Amino acid sequence: MKAVIQRCHSARVEVEGKVVGEVGQGLVIFLGVFATDDESCAARLAHKIAGLRIFDNAEGKFDLSVRDVGGAALVISNFTICGDARKGTRPNFSAAAPPAEANQLYERFVSLLAEQNVPVQTGVFGAAMRVLVENDGPVTVLLETTKPGQTS
Repeated sequence: MKAVIQRCHSARVEVEGKVVGEVGQGLVIFLGVFATDDESCAARLAHKIAGLRIFDNAEGKFDLSVRDVGGAALVISNFTICGDARKGTRPNFSAAAPPAEANQLYERFVSLLAEQNVPVQTGVFGAAMRVLVENDGPVTVLLETTKPGQTS
């Protein structure tokens, strides 16, 4: 799994002009699922993100997690971050999981993140979405998981 994480003051996602998910302070997580991913990848990534210390403490140092600041997460499915654009000018998405499998792991990730005491909102899997993010910082982190014994 690959996640592009943005710290935000606020964010919302719209589908067909209607808001389907919205958060205040917290994280926007664009999540891509690879064909090689499984539930253990979702569990490791949810645990890592819930504890990721990218919010400022009183001294202005990264020392607090989204849980520590009482924030929430807006999780957006995004197969395009699984694209490989090293060759040519058109990304190759063959490493992305098929939609049904990706949706299952996306939903599992959302559940696991919520189990980590992070309130979660989502977009609509597979839909054309408009994501509006008021970045905080900006702070953006890229995380990628692999199964044990696999390289990325």
